[in-house]
Amino acid sequence: MINDYLEVRNAEGMPNLIDNSIALQFLLLAKTGVRNCAMALTEAATPEVREVLVTQLENALTLHEEITALMIRKGWFHPYDLNEQFRLDLKSSQTTVEIAKMDLFPGDTSRLGMFATPYK
Repeated sequence: MINDYLEVRNAEGMPNLIDNSIALQFLLLAKTGVRNCAMALTEAATPEVREVLVTQLENALTLHEEITALMIRKGWFHPYDLNEQFRLDLKSSQTTVEIAKMDLFPGDTSRLGMFATPYK
């Protein structure tokens, strides 16, 4: 792995990793929203509140479906191919381990003279 993380050229592939991570987190939050709406619906005391919660639940389910479709289309999620999903999860965990091993805060982080910024 490259050890100079402050150089832009060394961030190759990071936007896709970040997009994938953000989409997965968004999917998990949407799933939590579905669960919370469903639980709230079982506790609703009036027809008006139930009606609002049913609408919210339908919207949460639609959002979850849209995020899932995006992730499948981008190749970030394989719900119907467990071998491929396992391969993808294994690669993701290996990347996580590699990132954890990085010295993200090297001793010399000075880039004076490399950017159009005033010297101190």
